[in-house]
Amino acid sequence: MGIRRNLYWGWYVVLGAFLIMGINYGARYCFGIFVKPMSLEYSWSRSVISLGASLMILTYGIGGILSGYLLDRMAPRKIMMIGAMLASSGMVLTAFVTSPWQYYLTYGLLCGAGTSCFGVVVCSSSVGKWFVTNRGMAIGTASVGIGVGTMILSPLLGYIVQESWRKGFIFLGLVILIGVAGLAQGLMKKTPPDNDGGTSCPGAGQAGSESAPDSTQKDGPALSRTPAPAASLARVFRDSRFWLLALCYSLAVMSEMAIFVHQVAFAIDQGVNRIAAASSLGFLGVASILGRFFFGWFSDRISDAKYASSIGFFMMALGAAILMNADSTTTLFLYAFFFGFGYGSIAPMMPILLADRFGSDVLGTTYGVLTFFAAGIGGSAGPLLCGMIYDRYGSYDYAWRINLAVLVIITFLIMILKPRNPGSYSPGMNRTCRTSSSEE
Repeated sequence: MGIRRNLYWGWYVVLGAFLIMGINYGARYCFGIFVKPMSLEYSWSRSVISLGASLMILTYGIGGILSGYLLDRMAPRKIMMIGAMLASSGMVLTAFVTSPWQYYLTYGLLCGAGTSCFGVVVCSSSVGKWFVTNRGMAIGTASVGIGVGTMILSPLLGYIVQESWRKGFIFLGLVILIGVAGLAQGLMKKTPPDNDGGTSCPGAGQAGSESAPDSTQKDGPALSRTPAPAASLARVFRDSRFWLLALCYSLAVMSEMAIFVHQVAFAIDQGVNRIAAASSLGFLGVASILGRFFFGWFSDRISDAKYASSIGFFMMALGAAILMNADSTTTLFLYAFFFGFGYGSIAPMMPILLADRFGSDVLGTTYGVLTFFAAGIGGSAGPLLCGMIYDRYGSYDYAWRINLAVLVIITFLIMILKPRNPGSYSPGMNRTCRTSSSEE
């Protein structure tokens, strides 16, 4: 691989995270395409199928704690390789299930555990550890991969599943194994220096044989944001700011995953064409790309990233309100634009807010725990609750109302997040220079 010697290695990590998150979330967020055909073939209720998705998300959240802990101690390549093998096995085996317990084991547990090893915790934390000055832009750019993956895989899976939903799972398993394993080996094998190209510590920023950036080789303009000092894990978990973040993002992801898992089935029930319904997931991914770029860029240019987060929640609420009356392809795509743009704020804002408040030294572990609450608790509750409401009332109406109310509440709740007390530390505190990054 020909690598420019004067390019900071962190940007290759951004590229790797972009592509790996595209595969991960593109594969997972396409699950709604499988709901209707699996239900028809096995006569399983929406609750039974939703439970599998919820188990996968719960396992993903629990696995995020372990993968985040490991990321603070080893190069991401090893974690990702294990995850790729587990997730690809789970996807392929799901194609051959004949009973709910088998489906819960293969998709719920294997896929959940595997994808947690190359999900947003590992990828965004890996990026965050390489950057200080341009952390928001770097994480935002990497998280765009989530939207790109959803945009590409949704219509493709919609086409494949029309012929056979089993072939769809096999296809996803092969994509994960080949794509994630190859990218992890090529781009995610190095651990970061303590600063990025936007700093001027002599000799910092080297990555293996890469030359260190100098004053003319910055990753971007230095801004007023000062990195937070490293915080002990015990202090983080005693801090009310962490638990406010956990509450807001748990509720946001609960609504997000409820809609993602059920929106295709809902659209088909409303009379929307099957391919158009599946493509709406792809269009949502397109809108989220714009959101990720915007919120990553915007967070670097405002005094506190919580304002960007609030705007993201508001856009999700607006999209959820439109979805309640989406009975045509036009309104479905209109919902997808607003909801997708707003949901694009979640992936970049979570690690940015954590790093701002608690520093990057414990970012992997704290992000893993936050993801457990957001994805593991909130995300797993959303699809199951939505499926139970549908089975009870024969409609998604009450579920959509709950989602809308939740999103409106957290739009305002995130605004009370306390700032990071910049007077308690000095610029550059806890940022030591290393001469090179390691390769494990």
